[in-house]
Amino acid sequence: MEFECQRGTKIGLEDCSIDCVDYPCREKVDTSFIEPSKNPKSFIFDSEKQNSLWRLDGKGGSLSLKCKELLAVNEVLPDCRSITDLPPALISEILNCLEPKELGVVSCVNASLYRLASEHHVWKEFYCERWGQPILLAPLGAEHADEKSWKELFVEREFRSKTFMGRYSIDTLYGHTEAVRSVSVLSSKKLLFTSGYDQIVRMWDLEEGLSIASSRPLGCTIRAVAADSRLLIAGGTDGFIHGWRAEDGNPHLFDLRSPQNQNMEFRVWEHEGPITCLALDLNKMYSGSWDMSIRVWDRSSLKCLKVLMHNDWVWSLAPHDTTVASAAGSDLYVWDTNIGSELATVNNVHAGNAFSLARSHTGKLLFTGGEDGAIRMFEISRNDKFHLRRVATWIPHSGAVYSLAFEFPWLVSASSDGKLSLIDVRKLLRMNRSYVMEKPLKVDYRAKNVEPPQRMLHGFGSNLFAVDVGLDRIVCAGEEGIVRIWNFSEALEVEQRVRALRGLRLENRMRRRKLQSEMTGKGSRADQCSVAAKKNQLNGDRNSWRNKRRVTGKLKA
Repeated sequence: MEFECQRGTKIGLEDCSIDCVDYPCREKVDTSFIEPSKNPKSFIFDSEKQNSLWRLDGKGGSLSLKCKELLAVNEVLPDCRSITDLPPALISEILNCLEPKELGVVSCVNASLYRLASEHHVWKEFYCERWGQPILLAPLGAEHADEKSWKELFVEREFRSKTFMGRYSIDTLYGHTEAVRSVSVLSSKKLLFTSGYDQIVRMWDLEEGLSIASSRPLGCTIRAVAADSRLLIAGGTDGFIHGWRAEDGNPHLFDLRSPQNQNMEFRVWEHEGPITCLALDLNKMYSGSWDMSIRVWDRSSLKCLKVLMHNDWVWSLAPHDTTVASAAGSDLYVWDTNIGSELATVNNVHAGNAFSLARSHTGKLLFTGGEDGAIRMFEISRNDKFHLRRVATWIPHSGAVYSLAFEFPWLVSASSDGKLSLIDVRKLLRMNRSYVMEKPLKVDYRAKNVEPPQRMLHGFGSNLFAVDVGLDRIVCAGEEGIVRIWNFSEALEVEQRVRALRGLRLENRMRRRKLQSEMTGKGSRADQCSVAAKKNQLNGDRNSWRNKRRVTGKLKA
């Protein structure tokens, strides 16, 4: 929006004024117009609010400002004509308010903004709030010239997340003799762990689809398994947790074949019913059981720290930081693991049992799957109290949803109808970033009709019991005793080739435009020379004709 002063108009700021008698004001008031906000350390950039700062004076046709506020801004930002003239701290705060797509647009403006936007620390936070810490990340620094920046890591991971809509191949893994109840993907080591009714925990190579090792029979059905790079645990229906510690120098981390070793293998008993779910974080283990409790364990001492009692069987749990979410019966809970208190509860989330639960890396989003075939999305808001607010509901299945897995932006569900649904949650989310105080995510609650799942994967029998997600793979298993890996790496390769071709086409187009502009410039200069030559020729012909008339006139005289 452009503001022009009329001839004879003055704009005054107490002692200083701009006289526009001789020339109109050429300065533009656009989105760089600055209004002091309530927080003295921050500013609001809003061209729509400038009308409240200007007042038309009917007597002399002058425009007055809220002088004190603008003088305060001038003291902080003297003679700032563009965003690059602002202090670095203020530029950083401005970039903090942008989304990844907006930040990418800013980086395309000029070289200085490209440098500022590409090297900004917010890319690390964008990455970590979606996917956690990178799986393979070497130290970033000047001595690692070949290492990727946080922006490059983010762009690559965002690009990889699009492959679930592309081509795939299916790897089928045979080895279990009965139904498989649990799968766990360890992407950092490219390993897969499975367990089920045959009482055995099996380890697979996720890339090759080959069996690496299997444990001895553990004595009962293994309904849950969880793993990280230091610990592998399995939960049995007899109420025990059996675990293996990682071995130094072992490329596959855990030695499942060797006889029981007290240093590398352990078993703890506390639950009075079958264990249905397990989870790990840096310092704790979590186990849920049909004895209506969740137990929090210390990983090093293997002692039970807290017991969280429920009113029904515990089906699933999802820890984050100092909280753990749980699904028991048809209800959803959030607990404080430090003091063992209940923070929030939602009753009757599903018509029937809430069998499955998943949570985002930030811990703010919860997803539940139930016996009614529905999937529900909740947002955790944390002001004075914890609040669970339902955001969306999908009903993609005709049977119970037994398992959920979330890897931003995809929510994957496995159901008793033998189908997998893939739901992209990006359209429901509008991230709001703030470093002053923690704010809840802005979610579009106005959309009454939520879009159906973006993709449904078929080709199974009935009763899919477990699903998990890797970088470009989806793993599922069920009643057939067969483990299937949906491999989308082919789609990734196709997308990479398409992107490379698109880049070449763009480069060739730019070259052609440059050549055309150069040829146009040369042609215009040649045309100018030819026009000038024609003019000189015409002038010469006209002068010669006049000279001839004069000569003939003299001869006649």
